[in-house]
Amino acid sequence: MKVGLKWIVSFSVITLVAVGGLFWNPAADIPDTGEFLSEDKIVGADVAWILAAAGLVLLMTPGLSFFYGGMVGKKNVISTMLQSFIALGVISMVWVVVGFSLSFGESLGITIAGKHYGIIGNPLSYPFFNGVGNLPHKLMAPTIPFILFALFQMKFAVITPAIITGSFAERVRFISYLLFIVLFSIFIYTPLCHMVWHPEGLLNKYFGVKDFAGGTVVHMSAGFAALAGAMVVGNRKNPHHEPSNIPYVLLGTGMLWFGWFGFNAGSALSASASAATAFGTTTIASASAMMTWIFFDRINGRSVSALGACIGAVVGLVAITPGCGFVSIQESLFIGFITAIVSNIMVNWKGLKKIDDTLDVFACHGVGGIMGMILTAIFAHGEKASLLHGGIEVFLHHMAALILVSVFTFFGSLLLYKITNAIITLRVSEESENKGLDLSQHEESFS
Repeated sequence: MKVGLKWIVSFSVITLVAVGGLFWNPAADIPDTGEFLSEDKIVGADVAWILAAAGLVLLMTPGLSFFYGGMVGKKNVISTMLQSFIALGVISMVWVVVGFSLSFGESLGITIAGKHYGIIGNPLSYPFFNGVGNLPHKLMAPTIPFILFALFQMKFAVITPAIITGSFAERVRFISYLLFIVLFSIFIYTPLCHMVWHPEGLLNKYFGVKDFAGGTVVHMSAGFAALAGAMVVGNRKNPHHEPSNIPYVLLGTGMLWFGWFGFNAGSALSASASAATAFGTTTIASASAMMTWIFFDRINGRSVSALGACIGAVVGLVAITPGCGFVSIQESLFIGFITAIVSNIMVNWKGLKKIDDTLDVFACHGVGGIMGMILTAIFAHGEKASLLHGGIEVFLHHMAALILVSVFTFFGSLLLYKITNAIITLRVSEESENKGLDLSQHEESFS
């Protein structure tokens, strides 16, 4: 088999990263800069819970691979699953080298009325995890080792580009996909993460955006990137196929639902009442959305299906993510219910069907994230915390941030797809598409 230049370059990059890490000093040798607390501030219960939560969030990525893999045609099961799974390798390395620094490093941004608002982190803050050690961080991780915080956040960075893959499944070149997710992680995910979750971030500090566990950072960014990807890559030659393995979809949904407890409740960053609230609202919103989806399907003349139940459950999980620690169980029932209806309408809307978003990523994750952001701004508890609690200003800021995030993630991703396509063609040949990506890209087959 002929080895192209792109593969040699890719291997050279991995080599440079692996060897380059040897030239950085251990975190223990970094002098105290005042941003860290002493080791006696670590709370053992919090450490145990976040270790478990990080493992649960990691499980979501292989869960997503089963969820997506079962939905595509038999010629593309392995390739679709690998596109999710490979993010564990690619993004983990990007995160260690520069991603964490860009997300949670020293805040670089703009000054408004004498106040600083961060847009992105300094890439030299923690390169190769340099300075990320076992002491708790004063602002971001006051009761757990900073390295545990960094690794927990890494799992969120991993699953975000994996979500995007469902939009261009069955027709994208593997090496092009790898390049795109690296660019997406660096230029879309990390600045958005910094703006929302860093204490000095623009959307956090100025707009007051509430995103407990990633409805904006993860799902909206992935949803709009998915929409842009489907538009750039174009429609499949033969878009009609039967899902290859519904039991895979059920298995993937179960793994996602289970892992989502780490995703949402773990975002409390402590073994606390806030974590317990997020745990409860997560499962109730998903249950509500699943049941709403199948009954809404039925009254619209569609069958009650396992596929529909699974999609509904995931939509509920997406919708509750930004507000899971801010709303009540009763409100989570409504959030799951209303989001399932809106997302179901979008999945079946003929106007959106003209864009071949293979697995309806935008209609589920994008719309689910949007609904979650809006509903959090309506229901979040606390004095002047949301529209129903005297916080009209917070609500309006959320709506402004919603527009800003939508524009940034859609057009930013659109540009990155164009750049990727200029470097390495995104779409496989018609012959490869007809053959199926499992064989044409990986020389493997699903039986």
